[in-house]
Amino acid sequence: MEREEKSKRKKKSPLIARREKQIQKDTKEKPKRNTNREVIFIAYMFAGLFLLVIGFYVHFMFRDSEEVINNPYNKRQDLLAEQIIRGDILSADGKVLAHTLVDSDGNETRDYPFRNIYAHIVGRFSKGRTGLESSENFHLLTSHINAVTKVVKELSGGKSIGDSVVTTLDTRLQKAAYDALGSHKGAVVVMEPSSGKILAMVSKPDYDPNQINEIWDELTKEDSKEEEKTSPLVNRAAQGLYPPGSTFKILTALEYIRENPDYEKYEYNCTGKGIFNSVTINCYNNKAHGKVDLKESLAKSCNSSFANIGTTLNMNAFRKLCDTFLFNQSIPVDMLYNKSSFVLNGKSPIDQIPQTVIGQGQTQITPLHNALIISAVANGGIMMKPYVVDHIESQSGEAVKKYFPAMYRTVMTPKEAEILTSFMTETVENGTAGSLKNDRYTVAGKTGSAEFMEGKPAHAWFVGFAPAENPDIAVSIIVESVGTGSDYAVPIANKIFKTYFGNK
Repeated sequence: MEREEKSKRKKKSPLIARREKQIQKDTKEKPKRNTNREVIFIAYMFAGLFLLVIGFYVHFMFRDSEEVINNPYNKRQDLLAEQIIRGDILSADGKVLAHTLVDSDGNETRDYPFRNIYAHIVGRFSKGRTGLESSENFHLLTSHINAVTKVVKELSGGKSIGDSVVTTLDTRLQKAAYDALGSHKGAVVVMEPSSGKILAMVSKPDYDPNQINEIWDELTKEDSKEEEKTSPLVNRAAQGLYPPGSTFKILTALEYIRENPDYEKYEYNCTGKGIFNSVTINCYNNKAHGKVDLKESLAKSCNSSFANIGTTLNMNAFRKLCDTFLFNQSIPVDMLYNKSSFVLNGKSPIDQIPQTVIGQGQTQITPLHNALIISAVANGGIMMKPYVVDHIESQSGEAVKKYFPAMYRTVMTPKEAEILTSFMTETVENGTAGSLKNDRYTVAGKTGSAEFMEGKPAHAWFVGFAPAENPDIAVSIIVESVGTGSDYAVPIANKIFKTYFGNK
């Protein structure tokens, strides 16, 4: 019997034998393979989590750390203030705009040598930080003095000197703008179109930040009547929202040019007023401009001609253009600001079009935003990111951090910018800004008179740049409730240009 069993085993098919061996092999290896996969999966998962943590840490250090430290609720600020004397804020020409005075008892007082002149852009330290005192808090409470000196001061209980913030602000232009605005409410922004540097920023009414504790109650009291509110704490340059008036016609003209390649053939006979989409539009003082083309319409600020143009425009395309120029959008600037607004589109009632295309209606804009628009025209259609800090330096004058010009977006072609520049040059040569015409440099610009309340004088606007053929400086000016841009905003621009080119 045993021989028979052995004989049967010997006669087993080779195919069956190989199959049995394969099954035994698979049975042994399968658990091992699954175990390896689980280990590898867990290893990759932990490696991925580790990389995410490292990535978050790097992002925080380079992008978010300053914002977190600048947060007024962050207690680390108090710790830094115990170790470091707050650094200086300087103008581009080396003038001290803010510094810390320390008396014999070690008491610290923040001092502003220019008093009211830089109240809004430099800001204040007490009663809630504002302006550069807020946005640059991290750098002002950071010290890069010599390491040995820092250790010695710490051991002796002394404080290190914080880094200085060197701005792009020009004291000559800031003072010229401040003095020229006089006792009027309003704002002035001066920029370098090619870089985005803010050279001056003035807002009135203002206050003396050195006296903030004494005058705080007066500054914050609420007026009973809306029209009597002065709001001296508000930086009108970046936060004030106004109808753009005729300065908006620059964009209306650009949209017409884009929709009509034969724009040079445009003609309109102005009789001083007209009815468009059932809305009556009057030119200023009902002045009849006669037969005008597109350039003359802008130069003479002909309301009825632009209302006529508005009735032909594609409102969806116009809305897209305005969004490109940052209406209803965030502005790439590191300061408190309000968004400008433009509400029309293809579904809007047609009776809203005539007022809107001449800069009235519900459209609102800040002086800073208007400065960006006019600077983009001056810069061949490229809008630069505005900035007000040039670099950070240690107490010894060593550069710690440097900021550079950066393009934000292209908003028009160089050819379109050239056309608009020629239109605005005509505004100065033979139009509403004629008092800016001179023999030393050419100016391109646009005036505006923005009505905002029945029975009140209009807000006076001017935006422009010089020299027209190769711009170095651009301005945006509004004077509240006084009258025409020609009478009130243009003279301010004239003083700023003369100050800038006086030493050229």
